Amino acid sequence: MTDATIRDVATLEAIVGKVPGPLDMKVMDHLDDSALRWLTLSPLLFVAFGSGTRIGITPGSGAPGFVEADGARRLRLPVASLDEPTLAQPGDGFGTLMLLPGVAETLRVNGRVAAIDRNHIELAVDECYLHCAKALIRSDFWAATPRSDVPDASEAFLGGTRFMALATIDANGCADVSPKGDPAGTMLRRHDGAVWYADRPGNRRVDSFRNLLTQPRLAAIALIPGSSRIAVLGGSATITTDETMRNAFSVRDRVPRIVTRVDAATLTMRDSAALARLAPWPLTATAADIDAAAMFAAHVQQSTATGMQAKLARAALKIPGLMKKGLDHDYKNNLY
Repeated sequence: MTDATIRDVATLEAIVGKVPGPLDMKVMDHLDDSALRWLTLSPLLFVAFGSGTRIGITPGSGAPGFVEADGARRLRLPVASLDEPTLAQPGDGFGTLMLLPGVAETLRVNGRVAAIDRNHIELAVDECYLHCAKALIRSDFWAATPRSDVPDASEAFLGGTRFMALATIDANGCADVSPKGDPAGTMLRRHDGAVWYADRPGNRRVDSFRNLLTQPRLAAIALIPGSSRIAVLGGSATITTDETMRNAFSVRDRVPRIVTRVDAATLTMRDSAALARLAPWPLTATAADIDAAAMFAAHVQQSTATGMQAKLARAALKIPGLMKKGLDHDYKNNLY
């Protein structure tokens, strides 16, 4: 029998494809003006903290701007905004996924926990970049209406989930949170004593998979948009091309190229105080003054990526409307 397990980045990229251009083409090492503007509008985040093989993730919420920036490389996160603030320890790696009402793109900010006091967690920023909109589009995240009929049983809840915030950490303790979205029934499922999820087309940076290849522990929050009930998942991941499970996650006759098996899985069902406090559904207003295409372009221009490919990419972005046209085409034609 052929071994379907993926064990290295070269094999992974041979299956899902490589990032066109330098890997960090859209990554900045600071918060630019557009990212700072995002912070002032964001009322919701998912944040992971970890070190070594320890990784945990929690939701957080507050009034827009509850995460404060202290310059371009420092954040202040209120302890009271998080469901589980004790996950954070000084020196931990952190990764955040910051959402805006009605906006499908998400902002990812990563770095280190610099200090913790009674009221705030101080975060030193190492990376900042915008994530594509496909996960929130696939999950109909912002189109949801309030629900009181979500299942209490974990198996039924997993079957209804449409969104997941996935936390991973690499061998150097750098944490990351990636959004995942799928229709109900194709987000998460149990099989053969494990919990599984599929990979869908995205930005091809495959940060989570790169991390899992070196440190397989993960943590995730899965939810059914419209409800403050969440499932907190933990376990050890194996990335695979298992044909049976890939077919099981087919959507619109499109079969994912890889799936992930989570062994020794723990699953904790609970109500999220952060989601209940925010009550983001139904959507009542969309965040204004955010132009995702302009943000992507600005981040490419300000990234630390070097070389000829980076120069060509920056030159191409000077063509009016090119980034927006590319994003619109990608979202409409490459969701699965």
